[in-house]
Amino acid sequence: MKAWKKIAIGAGIVVLVAIIVGFTVHQSSKNVVTVQTGKVLRQDLATVVSASGEIKPKTYVNIGANAYGKITHLYVKEGDQVKKGQLLAQLENVQSAADVNANEASVQAAQTDAIAAEANLKTAQADLLRAQADYDRNKLDWERAQSLFKDGLIAKSDFDSRRNAWATADAGLVQAQARVAQAKAQNDSADKHVTQAHANLTRVTDVLQKTTYAAPYDGVVTNLPVREGESVVIGIQNALGSTLMTIADMAIITAEVKVDETDIVNVRLGQSAEVTIDAIPKKIFHGTVSEIGDNAIVRSSGVSTSQSTTASEEAKDFKVVVTLNDPPKDLRPGLSTTAKITTATRSNALAIPIQALTLRSKDQIEQQNNPPGSVHAAPPAAKEVASKTKKGDDVQGVFVIRSKKAVFVPVATGITGTTDIEVLDGVKEGDEVITGSYKILRTLRPGSSVKIDNTVPKKEDEEAS
Repeated sequence: MKAWKKIAIGAGIVVLVAIIVGFTVHQSSKNVVTVQTGKVLRQDLATVVSASGEIKPKTYVNIGANAYGKITHLYVKEGDQVKKGQLLAQLENVQSAADVNANEASVQAAQTDAIAAEANLKTAQADLLRAQADYDRNKLDWERAQSLFKDGLIAKSDFDSRRNAWATADAGLVQAQARVAQAKAQNDSADKHVTQAHANLTRVTDVLQKTTYAAPYDGVVTNLPVREGESVVIGIQNALGSTLMTIADMAIITAEVKVDETDIVNVRLGQSAEVTIDAIPKKIFHGTVSEIGDNAIVRSSGVSTSQSTTASEEAKDFKVVVTLNDPPKDLRPGLSTTAKITTATRSNALAIPIQALTLRSKDQIEQQNNPPGSVHAAPPAAKEVASKTKKGDDVQGVFVIRSKKAVFVPVATGITGTTDIEVLDGVKEGDEVITGSYKILRTLRPGSSVKIDNTVPKKEDEEAS
């Protein structure tokens, strides 16, 4: 064979080998998936529930109208500091003051009648004592006259005179007893009139007092919707003129927020919270959960479910009160606020990025554990994976990089932090887990070959996918 033929055959063989190697490399690179990864690390975690609401004093009272009338004096203005017992407002009280004066006079008259009745009773009782003495004395004379007359020692006229005297004394005693009974009845009636007069005086005095309004405790006038000269009404909730003002004790300030129903189960009394106030930016106030509402509040209407007559499928919230530990003095009720309540903490916990968590069916995990002899095919489309996966068979886990392959490892999780989640078992510290992109995590098959590329920002990669 000529030399040039040998050279041609050798060159052909080299080209053929190069083509085969290139085709093999190209085919194998088709099955390699580019992923981003993160490390399993130990760190301090905290689960935080965020909720918005408004600043409120712990103790406040809406001073409502207790009587109908015109406001003649307002002694305070909105924002004033008041002391307990300080006069706040005065309603017209001409008629009620006159009623008090009239009933005071009635009480005095009734008391005078009672004194006279008591004196009359004492007089009647004295007359009864005298009649009783006369009765006893005449009875003895009559009994003695009977003995003397029998012995013939006194005349018949004398005997008859003593008998008549005893009969008169007996009638006088009965009459005196009747007068005492009558005087007692009159005295009791006079006492009842005094009691009745005092009751009427108490009633009209109460009416008069309700025209004057005093501060129930030290505080600040936070709302004053009325003016002098306006008329107020009684007994109509939230109606104009029914509330004179609001007094708030600003010594204890709270943030009243609404927590979503899915988070309320993790909120407990005594948990710490960080509170931010829109009006005071870049400053964090610390507080403690002091109250948790029992009734859900419909988010759209703000009405408690206990007050609603129909069931609702709408989103619901629960009231949570956070007492501020260090409130500034210039806080005003109603300021918008946000509370971040720490519901759980873990020190030195084994944690992974939250986005590393994914779900796979038991069938896919079984295929990973018992791989077929053939090379992995390209990952199926997301819709295909979803159609073959039953929700009840899903297993939560992460993809761990082992020998350049994505190995799905089921994990048990604990508390959730801001960007990371606690892992109780399944992985160990230092393991490298796949964190993205989102599309890759949805479609990645367990056991697929992977290539790590952490140079592309995760947000850009997820948006592009």
